[in-house]
Amino acid sequence: MIDEDIKSIIEKEANAVLRIPVTGAFEEAVNLIHENIHRQGGALITSGMGKAGQIAMNIATTFSSTGTPAYFLHPSEAQHGDLGIMRKNDLMLLISNSGKTRELEELVDLSKKLVPDAKYILITSNPDSLLAKAADVCLLTGAPEEVCPLKLTPTTSTTVMTVIGDILVVSVMKKIAFTNEDYAKRHHGGYLGEKSRTQSSII
Repeated sequence: MIDEDIKSIIEKEANAVLRIPVTGAFEEAVNLIHENIHRQGGALITSGMGKAGQIAMNIATTFSSTGTPAYFLHPSEAQHGDLGIMRKNDLMLLISNSGKTRELEELVDLSKKLVPDAKYILITSNPDSLLAKAADVCLLTGAPEEVCPLKLTPTTSTTVMTVIGDILVVSVMKKIAFTNEDYAKRHHGGYLGEKSRTQSSII
């Protein structure tokens, strides 16, 4: 019985990934990242609360390791001075499954006071939320049902968020023609660093 349960969970999460809405919003988001970070010299700021925040942190580190300067900003800490890292041309990538995360709503309000023309990309399941309406680009998850037996714990939704982040990372890598040599310059240790150096001119 346990094997059937495991297969069911895998199938539900895989199907949720396959149901991610593929729209022109992805191209808009990639173009926005390219314009603000690679043409205007800004950085990508990711943010989210709880499990969504952990996904946002992972997306930031993956972007940074693949040629797009990015960092994670905790929305609560932002209210206590950390928002001071934000500069002109920085771009925010926010993650909120409900689209109603109070701390992110406050982050948008505060950041607009600091950088009035700031732009926002949102990953969410709720296109009618205040955060979605405030965003320049909205990437929808397809509102997958959580595989958690309570239908509450972020499980399937975080899987989908991670995949959307991967889509953005890979798409930007292709747009900036990120190479093995570029990768090697950012990875000096570990297996990936060694592997990237063997595939480039860097020794």
